[in-house]
Amino acid sequence: MGVSFDLFGTLVSAEKPANPAAAVATELEARDVAVPDDWADAYAEAHVDAPEGAEIPLPAHVSRALASRGVDFDGNAPRRAVVSAFDPTVETRDGAEAAVEAARERGPVAICSNCSVPELVGRTLVRSAFDRSDFDAIVTSVGCGWRKPAPQIFELTASQLEIPPSTLIHVGDDADADGGVEAVDGTPLLLEDHPLETIPAALATRWPPKS
Repeated sequence: MGVSFDLFGTLVSAEKPANPAAAVATELEARDVAVPDDWADAYAEAHVDAPEGAEIPLPAHVSRALASRGVDFDGNAPRRAVVSAFDPTVETRDGAEAAVEAARERGPVAICSNCSVPELVGRTLVRSAFDRSDFDAIVTSVGCGWRKPAPQIFELTASQLEIPPSTLIHVGDDADADGGVEAVDGTPLLLEDHPLETIPAALATRWPPKS
């Protein structure tokens, strides 16, 4: 068995831009990219025809949005703009450290996070009470190409923990996204039913500590 945790809204609270389109526009302009007058519309439109459940990396979306308005740009300016626009203040949530420690006492532990912004999960962990070494695997939608509740992201998480998907316990705050672990016969622990402070006890009832 193994445990995976959602990151944003579960282990940490991270401040996001109130207006993502405007935040990205500011960073594009700082890199001498001409932002079109109807940027808000371009940002809101779909530009990538992706399969259901697939993640669209935000830099790819921004690049296509600019191209749809005939805007040229140099190299990886959209990626650098996106990374800079999403630069959050991070707070580790009460009970998060104890929940992860309780999981580690029982077996392998992963982060399984929906995140379309490259580097954001790593930068968030650096600013939290956690270290990357606290987790045996870190699986992100931008890294693997699939967003929760797609079964593929849970299957990959289980694979990286070297456990069968059916033995994966996933802790998260979003019933629609995190509850998707049930599609691979895993077990969700949703914060609406199991507040973070109760996760150690909830794990104890399902899984004894390693001997």
